[in-house]
Amino acid sequence: MDANKWLVSAALPLISLNCIAQQTKQPNIILIVADDLGYSDLGCYGGEIPTPHLDELAKQGLRYTQFYNAGRSCPSRASMITGLYPHQTGIGAMTETPWGPDDWGTPGYKGYLNHNCVTMGEVLREAGYHTYLSGKWHLGMHGQEKWPLQRGFDHFYGILAGACSYLRPEGGRGLTEDNTRLPAPEQPYYSTDAFTDRAIGFIDDRPADGAPYFLFLSYNAPHWPLQAKQEDIDKFLGKYKKGWRAVREARLKRMVKMGLVDPKWRLAQWEARTWDELTEQEKNDMDMKMAVYAAQVHCMDYNIGRLMKHLEEKGEMDNTIIVFLSDNGACAEPHVEKGSGGVDMINDPSSSDKPSYGLPWAQVSNTPYRKYKVRAYEGGTAAPFIVSWPARYAQYGGEIRHNRIFLPDLMATFIDAAHATYPETYQGNTIFPLEGKTLLPTIEQPDAVIHDYIFSEHFDNCAVWWENWKAVKDQDSNKWELYDLTADRTEHVNMALERPKILKQLVAEWNKWADSHQVYPKHK
Repeated sequence: MDANKWLVSAALPLISLNCIAQQTKQPNIILIVADDLGYSDLGCYGGEIPTPHLDELAKQGLRYTQFYNAGRSCPSRASMITGLYPHQTGIGAMTETPWGPDDWGTPGYKGYLNHNCVTMGEVLREAGYHTYLSGKWHLGMHGQEKWPLQRGFDHFYGILAGACSYLRPEGGRGLTEDNTRLPAPEQPYYSTDAFTDRAIGFIDDRPADGAPYFLFLSYNAPHWPLQAKQEDIDKFLGKYKKGWRAVREARLKRMVKMGLVDPKWRLAQWEARTWDELTEQEKNDMDMKMAVYAAQVHCMDYNIGRLMKHLEEKGEMDNTIIVFLSDNGACAEPHVEKGSGGVDMINDPSSSDKPSYGLPWAQVSNTPYRKYKVRAYEGGTAAPFIVSWPARYAQYGGEIRHNRIFLPDLMATFIDAAHATYPETYQGNTIFPLEGKTLLPTIEQPDAVIHDYIFSEHFDNCAVWWENWKAVKDQDSNKWELYDLTADRTEHVNMALERPKILKQLVAEWNKWADSHQVYPKHK
């Protein structure tokens, strides 16, 4: 691939596309985000979990294999909703918790969205859109000035915090509607269902003025705690007793057949015992945990199907852009083999424990890539990404794109499609220039390169991508590694000693970026 060919011309399609867009009705825009979903969990990405509605969305749209996130939910969501790198928004590390602010005292680490950025809600509302958010916010919670309605959304229903009980969200991890904190909901309740109900309600209850809408449907599934409806859990119990290796290898085989991964790539290094080393009780427990996780994913897919059916019934599916993605790689927290919490804590809404499915299942979810959430290796930073817009791109339905894209591109893409304007100033504040590029040219041009370099940093997990190369520095090391992603995207062979000039170039570019994008200083 000739990188320079498209670097020069990547901006040109934006002009022509906008000329076309001006002649058409502004599309509705729906952004659907899963929380801690692994790269290969969906059926259309090689997983065994039934996800027929997302599979159908991929069939009518396109899947991307090289979509990158910021490693963790809050910086990823900050980057996605603003079109900037997370440090520029003030959320380079963590956001505020129910127990208090998480302000490091430096610009890149305030713990909430600053006013040198604008959100999709703010930009699209200026372009005439009605704007709605249902689900997880996680971008600031202490003080209403940080809440969704004050950052461009007409209506909000969901959680301000980073996680909640699916069955009974309450207290600091409870529900908020617009600017009002809500009591614990009446039972039975399940957050995935409720977030979808409210999203559909927003669409139905919008003003009858013919204006388009932007809906951000921000699920907490399948983030811990492991909680699902029993009828969904029952569909999966026993299916994971075949063990980690068997599930992982089956996923890889399907991914190769689908054209998502290169058959030359090996599975990333395994970090746990083999399944045969577990006791029968341990196997039963781990089967149960993965069954609940799968049930959470399956239920999310079912609800996305409800939304898609509703759009079809209203005749709105054709001119609606739908984007689906995961905010980061699968979650290995607390980074032990069995995860957290016993199976007796699953689906107990009164429990303060937060059951999770453990490091090995997270590696399976990220098949075939290395590591998991937070880490800068591919398992932490690569995620599934589906885009559909039948009115414009039906002819490309079912195709795969290998173009490298990342979170800030979402803002640029929506601006392009909606013929909106990204501001230089907003409400008296200077706004950082947009970092993303519209990805629409990549739909028609599979070889288009819209980025020269892209960068990442989170808790000293650092990465830079350029052409076929990736330099990465792990939180547990002070040495940079170098990988040829064309030959070895599962990051087995460190090329740092063989290609020192390339490594030096990439590290120099990363340092230049970090010095200019509020990565430093880290502490006051």
